[in-house]
Amino acid sequence: MDGGAAADGAADEGVTGGVAADDGVRGRAGGARGVQAGPEAAAAAGTGTVAAETGTVAEETGTAVAETGTAARLQKLFEGHRLTPTQRRIAHCMVRRAADAPFLSSVELAELAGVSQPSVTRFAVALGFDGYPALRRHLREVAPTDKPGGTGSYNEYQQAVQAEIDNLRQLAAALADPSPVSEAGRLLAASRPLPVLGLRAATAQAAGFSYFARKVHPDVRLLDEGGTMLADRIDAAVRAGASALLCFALPRHPREVVDALDYARTAGLTVVTVADSAFAPVAHHTDLLLPAPVGTGLAFDTACAPMLLGRVLLEAMCDALPDAQARLEQFDAGAAARGLFVE
Repeated sequence: MDGGAAADGAADEGVTGGVAADDGVRGRAGGARGVQAGPEAAAAAGTGTVAAETGTVAEETGTAVAETGTAARLQKLFEGHRLTPTQRRIAHCMVRRAADAPFLSSVELAELAGVSQPSVTRFAVALGFDGYPALRRHLREVAPTDKPGGTGSYNEYQQAVQAEIDNLRQLAAALADPSPVSEAGRLLAASRPLPVLGLRAATAQAAGFSYFARKVHPDVRLLDEGGTMLADRIDAAVRAGASALLCFALPRHPREVVDALDYARTAGLTVVTVADSAFAPVAHHTDLLLPAPVGTGLAFDTACAPMLLGRVLLEAMCDALPDAQARLEQFDAGAAARGLFVE
């Protein structure tokens, strides 16, 4: 399903420091994040739960490591090769289906990627293999020996949820190196104004980010409509002093998003893009790409990982804005005075 969901709730009684009362916004006093419960109560409640779930967590962690490891190995295998757009599409598909990739036939992979079977063969040769069978043998050698299972008892809705959980695990593994997100946060915080682009399927992601970003950033401009006015709005942001543009790009990727990113870079903006893969069509039209996989098991794609990555970017931007906490506290005071939220 397109779009992201807003984070739940405002401040609770357990939150310490200056807390914004807005929906989904929590305080950042003294650098602390989240809710602080009474230590004795938290310890008493948590000990039994942790003890009961240790075995399950250990089992799931092993599966997650294997799956995210396969995706990381695929990314590394593809990096450094000059791939055609069709070949990048195949690479994109294999990363998204990392758990199944070592077991797919060339015909199956071609169907999933929406390309011809000879294109899959040429893709394997471009990576340095004699053909697709050699590539598949290589993937089986470096991946877990058994095809991942355990979902046979799940219905199609549960399978979609499990796929999103896997996507979040893959995102967590990517965030082991926080430097790209930290750099993106600095770029976004320094841009005044900050244009945020998201068209079609990515509109909700861009709107959600903009909604919260406006509470800490002095000038956020949402670009959620295409057409001839899009370039005009980018020009207006540049004239007002913008130095960076944030883009959310999700499949299917509109051509005008690629054109808008090229135009923004020509205008002197540094482009930061949250996309579904490092091999997405926007990859070569951005300065800093932050991948977050989407789910494809339902009629409409699910985008929990891009939404969460957007919230992580908000956190990084707040870290780079010295007055972020003061702005949240100011909003909190105003919301309380107006009775904006129901207790």
